[in-house]
Amino acid sequence: MLTHKTTTTIKTTYTGNLRTEATHLDSGATIITDAPKDNQGNGEAFSPTDLLAASLGSCILTIMGIAARTHNFSIDGTTAEITKIMSADPRRVGEVKITFNFPANNYSEKERKIIENAAHTCPAAKSLHPDLIQNITFNY
Repeated sequence: MLTHKTTTTIKTTYTGNLRTEATHLDSGATIITDAPKDNQGNGEAFSPTDLLAASLGSCILTIMGIAARTHNFSIDGTTAEITKIMSADPRRVGEVKITFNFPANNYSEKERKIIENAAHTCPAAKSLHPDLIQNITFNY
């Protein structure tokens, strides 16, 4: 069953020249997108598909952080290197490669399993089409 939220959370405005500005209504934070150079844009900001890849990485980090907090350990300082690979015909994101680099901590085998299991339960990942390849690497 779907849960319906009746409040608008984001307002996006097309500002011209293949650029948009999205505003998070609760916080007022804004994100600008620009079409990439290979698709008629200036490439001066994240493209919408860049944000899709970034959202996937941020979502996975957040879910891993929740799991780590729940089990009383930290992943603070963990970084994600994200590579978006476009496919043609139709033009779409075909693969997202994410490499997680953990700080110089010695995670136990149990903690590694918690981290990796959490990574695979990210709501953004579960929302993407199954044809999109999600290639995830963990560097401890």
